[in-house]
Amino acid sequence: MIENASGRPLVHELKSQSAYYKNLLIGAVIIVLGVISGFYLANFNQKKYLLKGGMGLTGGADKTVIGSSDSKTFRDSAEGDLQAGGINGEGTHKLIRPGGESQTVALTSSVLDLSSFEGKKVRVWGETFAGSTAGWFMDVGKVEVLE
Repeated sequence: MIENASGRPLVHELKSQSAYYKNLLIGAVIIVLGVISGFYLANFNQKKYLLKGGMGLTGGADKTVIGSSDSKTFRDSAEGDLQAGGINGEGTHKLIRPGGESQTVALTSSVLDLSSFEGKKVRVWGETFAGSTAGWFMDVGKVEVLE
């Protein structure tokens, strides 16, 4: 073996890189599983999710209630036709009620996907907040489909 002036060998044996490839493979598997589980959770059926943690889906053939059973937080209620689009930029949806435009409620929900109820007559329970442009602004926690 050839040595340098200090007596150390100039050529070194290569160490096995199997541990490196093993760690690389484990990392790739973790990333793939993360992507698959993220895709699954993003497309998870909302009704299955609502059955957990104080949320529920109840009702008979003509009546469906979806949302939280927390009546302390979601104590306000209103009834009308749910439509997409808020009021002057407030909310994601609006509840059209009898009595004209002044009775329309701007809606948003931190708990439910309100788009599932578009075009239906519903009763909603939620927490009222001060709106900038809407007369009534509500965070919806529970929805009952009436028709």
